[in-house]
Order: sequence, then C-alpha cells, then structure tokens
Amino acid sequence: MGETGANNLFESQAILADHKDLIHDVAYDFYGERMATCSSDQYVKVWDSDGQDGWRLTASWKAHHGSVWKVTWAHPEFGQVLATCSFDRTAAIWEEVGDNTSAGAEKGLRTWVKRSNLVDSRTSVTDVKFGPKHLGLLLVTCSADGIIRIYEAPDVMNLAQWTLQHEIPTKVSISCLSWNPSLSRVNSNPPMIAVGSDEPNIAAANTQNDKTCNGKVFIYEYSESSRRWTRTECLSSVAEPVNDLAFAPNLGRSFHLLAVATRDVRIIKLEPIPESSGGGSTGGRFRSEVVAAFEEHNSCVWRVSWNVTGTLLASSGDDCRVRLWKMQYLNEWRCVAVFASEAGGGESPARSKPHTPYTRLAAITNPTHMPHH
Repeated sequence: MGETGANNLFESQAILADHKDLIHDVAYDFYGERMATCSSDQYVKVWDSDGQDGWRLTASWKAHHGSVWKVTWAHPEFGQVLATCSFDRTAAIWEEVGDNTSAGAEKGLRTWVKRSNLVDSRTSVTDVKFGPKHLGLLLVTCSADGIIRIYEAPDVMNLAQWTLQHEIPTKVSISCLSWNPSLSRVNSNPPMIAVGSDEPNIAAANTQNDKTCNGKVFIYEYSESSRRWTRTECLSSVAEPVNDLAFAPNLGRSFHLLAVATRDVRIIKLEPIPESSGGGSTGGRFRSEVVAAFEEHNSCVWRVSWNVTGTLLASSGDDCRVRLWKMQYLNEWRCVAVFASEAGGGESPARSKPHTPYTRLAAITNPTHMPHH
C-alpha cells in the first residue's frame, strides 16, 4: 500500500517539538493522552492531548548531562511517573507534582521532580522499562557494559527508594529490552524479558545445551523456585545488530509475538514447548519462528511499537518513514499505511544511535487509539 493510501484509515500530524538536537525516543502514557520525548539536547518534554487531536507542551526540563536515549511511563496506578536513561551512565525516575509556582506557571507548565538517580552502571544506560503492573513497581535497565539491572520500589508511595534486586551479566553489549506484558498466570508464563544486542559479531553459549548461538536476541525468565533470572533462549534467527524490540500484548494467545528492529522489521513467534516434550531444537523453552520479515524501509530500522491489542505494529527507519503492519487473512502480515516526513523522504546516513532525523516530531495517531482489529 502506497503513501497515499495511509490517509484512508490513519491520520498524521507534525509537531514542532523545539528540541535543540536529535530526538531519540517518543513514549505515550497508558491512556495515550500524554506523550514524552527525549533528545540529545539532554531535555525531556511532556505533551498533553488537547482533546482535539492536537498536543500541548506541559513540561520541559534538562534531565541528564548527556544524550537521553529512552523515556518510559509507569502505569498510572503508581502516579504520573517517568523513567529516563542516558549516555551519562545513569537512569532517573521523575514524578509530576503539579503546577509550577514560578515563572513556568505563566506558560502553563507543570513541575517534574527527580525522585531517584540510579548510578550503578559504569557505561551508557541504553534502555529503561517499567515492569508489568501485576509485578509491582519494577524497573529494568540495560547498559553497554552488558549488564541488566532490575530495581524495585518497596514502597510505591516513596519513589526515592529503589532496591537493586537483580544484576544479570550478559557478556555482550545490550542496546534494548522489552518486558513480556502477559500475566504470569496465563499459560503459566513466568516473568519474561527479551534483550537485544547491537554488537556486530558475537557468539554466545546457549545456557541450556552449551551450544554456540550467534543470535542477538535473548530471552530471560524469572524462576520463583531459585529466585533468579536465567537466559532460557537465544534466537539464532536474528544475527544482525538489534536496535529495538517489543513484545506484543497477549490477549489470550497461546504463543508470544516479538517484534525486532534490525536492518529490517521481523515478527517472531515464540511458542512454549510442553515440558513433557523435552525441549525444542535449541534446547530452550520455546519453538521460535520468523512469521514476517519486511525490508520495505530499505534502511536501518530504529523503532518498533505495538498497539494495545497486539494486532498492529508500527516501525520507523532511516528512510524517514513510519510504516504500519497488520495481520491479514491466513495470518499474513501486510503494510497498511506509510507516513513520510515533511522534511525528507530519501535515505539518511547511518547513525550510531537511534533517533528521528529532525527536531520536528512526526506523530501518528497515538497507539492506544490505533485500530484494534
């Protein structure tokens, strides 16, 4: 489907984000009514929907002393809370405390306070994500030093206190991660995290059978009995550096879907193998299959994001396009919309870190409101 067909089902708009450098991440809150952006200008900005398909800037502050790679929202049950991570080797937790009583109030801006600064990493913190709500207030970070760190707020009313619960060495540089949002009670799934590596060449030993795996996507699961996180799968089907990945929300499926952004877009099906069968070909807990692979970006793909039902996938790449993918008849995935940046259209040069190429933010209709079927 060409770019002209995008207007039939979807809308897009351009927002003058006024960041002074490259925008690296955009995140919507749980309801899709608030949006946060972060940039190499070290700033984070928060935008609120005006109820008329527009966005109004409600907060802007210097969050770090280096490029801010990622921003993410906590579930609203825990308040208006953001987490960010940066090249300055830290992750930070921010909470909105109301209207500003200073000069910002005149502009209608709100105040966000840094509640905690996580300084355990010795290298750039490349990703940060809050855990699924049913697990409590958890936060996971990953770093270029190859360490995954999982923190917990013992008292959700005191965001200044975070306990480092788990430190998981991976021995490879980690660029991105994603929680599996599925309830642990569904299909007896334990808490699960997928991580991706951006190292050009790695050969990791499979934890189950000690065979070498050249894949760059790893699945970690938490065991209640041992109270440890263990790598249970290495996906050899992804051998290129990974820029982003995302588990699809699971509304009753017997399998998991994982989107991966590399030089193309891939959708991987992870089907749990019954313990009685003795494991899969990789010795892991899942039978993995690449159910879709798209090269239409013809360039490096930086971001993938699902809608709330896991039926529509958005991807963005160095071709200055946002593409939407939807599962059609007979489980075949197809492109249903393409959005082009006003400022570009040609390929952009290769970059060392993911970002949108312009400070003018191109925002599709927010993912919570993307069609569910």
